[in-house]
Amino acid sequence: MAIAINDQDILFADSEIVVVNKAADLLSVPGRGEDKQDCLWRRVQQHYPTARIVHRLDYATSGVMVLALNAASHRHLSIQFQERKTGKSYQAVVAGQLAKNSGTINQPLRCDWDNRPLQIIDHQQGKSAQTHWRLIEPLDDACRVELTPITGRSHQLRVHMQFLGHPILGDRFYATPSQIERSERLLLHARSLTFSHPVSGESLTFSSPVPF
Repeated sequence: MAIAINDQDILFADSEIVVVNKAADLLSVPGRGEDKQDCLWRRVQQHYPTARIVHRLDYATSGVMVLALNAASHRHLSIQFQERKTGKSYQAVVAGQLAKNSGTINQPLRCDWDNRPLQIIDHQQGKSAQTHWRLIEPLDDACRVELTPITGRSHQLRVHMQFLGHPILGDRFYATPSQIERSERLLLHARSLTFSHPVSGESLTFSSPVPF
């Protein structure tokens, strides 16, 4: 029997959408193989059988996601994500001390085909990728930061912070062994998501507490 999502992880639901808080180390959609069938989408479907995935978070990333409950809402929300009309805010804890209080990273990304699912910066074949970052507070040989992705490339925040020289702690793909050992999970959380309701057009913002 499929696992159902916890009631406390359902942030909002009506006839058109359901907004949930995804746990870390949980797939957004099924992967290949029987051992990769448990995922957020299947868990939500135990409560909302018509739920459809609109966007994804990495397996290791926790935080806010919205799912559509019918075809029309799925189409409407998908267009918002494609046209970058949504607002996303993440929090992360990164290694080291940042030299500035804020900045923007513009580095194009593509899949590292020989090392999938890793992504790499490639100025010839990569797709444009932009991330704004802001220091929230310095920690012990680390910093808490707010990350705002303008584009939505796979692993964008993780690769961009590595490029900056401050990998996200616990990042098993892009951090050094000592930086991985500092956390049992990836310290990256999709804290808030803003979008327009697919029927009313009202601007909605949902957030979940940062668990680290």
